[in-house]
Amino acid sequence: MALKKSAKLPQAAILKHILKRCSSLGKRQGMAGAAAGEEEGLPVDVPKGHFAVYVGENRSRFIVPISLLARPEFQSLLQAAEEEFGFHHDMGLTIPCEEVVFRSLTASMLC
Repeated sequence: MALKKSAKLPQAAILKHILKRCSSLGKRQGMAGAAAGEEEGLPVDVPKGHFAVYVGENRSRFIVPISLLARPEFQSLLQAAEEEFGFHHDMGLTIPCEEVVFRSLTASMLC
C-alpha cells in the first residue's frame, strides 16, 4: 500500500497535531477524574511513551507505543483516519480498521 502525501499538511505537522490532540483529549477527560487516581489529567492506564487509539466497529481501545508513529504502515492508518473522520471528532484517535487486522499489523511492527 503506497502512502500518498496529504495536500493539507506535511506529514510531520500531521503527526504533531495528532499527538497534541491525544494529549489534550486525555487532559480534558482526566480533569474530572484527577481525584480518582489520575495524575496531571492523564489516564493512569496509558504509560509514558504510549497513546490510546480506538479500533474497529466496537471501538476497542488499544494502548500503543509512540514509536509506531514513525512507521509507514501506521502513518497509512493515520491518513485513513484523517480521511474518514478528520481531526475534529468526539472520540479520541479512531482508526478505521478491523480489530484483527490492527492487531496483526501492530504485532508485526513491534517485532
